[in-house]
Amino acid sequence: MSTLTPQHPVDAQNTGIQQLFAFSSTVLDGIEKLTELNLQVVKATLAENQALMARALAARPEELIALSTNLAQPTAEKIAAYSRHVYEIVSGVQIGLTATAPSQYQQYVRDAQGFVENLTKDASFGTSLVKAE
Repeated sequence: MSTLTPQHPVDAQNTGIQQLFAFSSTVLDGIEKLTELNLQVVKATLAENQALMARALAARPEELIALSTNLAQPTAEKIAAYSRHVYEIVSGVQIGLTATAPSQYQQYVRDAQGFVENLTKDASFGTSLVKAE
């Protein structure tokens, strides 16, 4: 009589589903942070453009060239800051995924080994096979 229960594959499947949800949660957290960053950038850009438009409309023609020239440096700094924020978010997500992957992989290997051991015990229970030590 076999003592093999279908619980082992179900447990392994549950573990896989939990891992999938953990990975999905990590990725969605990163997407949420990127979305928040982009919304902040859009709001700040709109406010700055409104202020710039007001200054441009109030400026004399000769001041317009100086106004456009003065925009280059702050724009480059903003792009660099935005790139750093995106890099930090993406790196955080990557670290989160790679930190959990090895432990989850090791758990999967342990579960698979336990399942195989149970199968071999169940298979040898009713037979005269001798296990090698």
